[in-house]
Amino acid sequence: MRILVTGARGKVGAATVHTLLRAGHDVTAVDRLPPVYERAGPVRYIQADLTDAGHAAAVLPGHDAVVHAAAIPSPVKNPPHEIFQTNLMATYHTLEAAERSGVGRFVHLSSETVPGFSYPKRYFHAQYVPIDELHPVAPQDTYALSKWFGEQLMDAAVARSDVTAVSVRPTWVQWEGNIERNVGPIVRARGEDKSASFWSYVVVDDLAELLTTAATADITGHEVVYAAAADNANGLPLHDLVRRHFGDAVRLRPVPRADASGISCVKADKLLGWAPLRSWRDLLDAEGQLLPPVRDRLDAGNTAVQRGLAAMG
Repeated sequence: MRILVTGARGKVGAATVHTLLRAGHDVTAVDRLPPVYERAGPVRYIQADLTDAGHAAAVLPGHDAVVHAAAIPSPVKNPPHEIFQTNLMATYHTLEAAERSGVGRFVHLSSETVPGFSYPKRYFHAQYVPIDELHPVAPQDTYALSKWFGEQLMDAAVARSDVTAVSVRPTWVQWEGNIERNVGPIVRARGEDKSASFWSYVVVDDLAELLTTAATADITGHEVVYAAAADNANGLPLHDLVRRHFGDAVRLRPVPRADASGISCVKADKLLGWAPLRSWRDLLDAEGQLLPPVRDRLDAGNTAVQRGLAAMG
């Protein structure tokens, strides 16, 4: 298949480019960063700003599917209006161009923050754990709103056209280059840190495999699925952690393992046959430091993210 990846120079986009290439797909990569004006690599790279409808219309034709990872990925590093404008309009223009170009599948990178309790202005928490796709949605911040409205754009496109869509809600995305900084302190805290998403995370290699599957699977309509690792970042019993930090305010549901993630991926498994295979334990030691073979892999530029970036030239 000919598959377009937006936001290709981010960690999720780059890992997805690498995974798609390994699966034998013809990949086009798009991002706002300048290209290298030298001999092309194995992936065609196009510089485009997808908040511009003309740019989106220029890059979409000729593709069978789109993995739309382009976005400002956090609600706290940019002005709110910039986050909302960038994320929502890039999704709108890319989806419109995909529909007009006859693209059959649109994979929308949504977010675990959509339900609203990750960055609320007025505090509230999840009603139950593990969180799943049926949890009520009530976002307050502009980032979560931009992702939720993106899911609604998918609903509208599916209703009016032949495009099919999958919105993937990844939790905190980790790879060899950031997990020591992000998850390491949680490992060392031994369960003392509180977490709105119940200590969930996902390794980017697993997420890239889910996005690849979502781009090619035989489904109809628009489906929303979560993406998280099977375990939590503490490596401790989930129910005990929730009781410690939330008391009886959060309803406990059955979990497949004691140290389960706070986010359920049962739907992704049933719908797409995807299950996460990687854990923080594959990357960090018991003190939250990178394992020596992992550090060697990172230093050698041999991670999925780095290989994806290299493929773009």
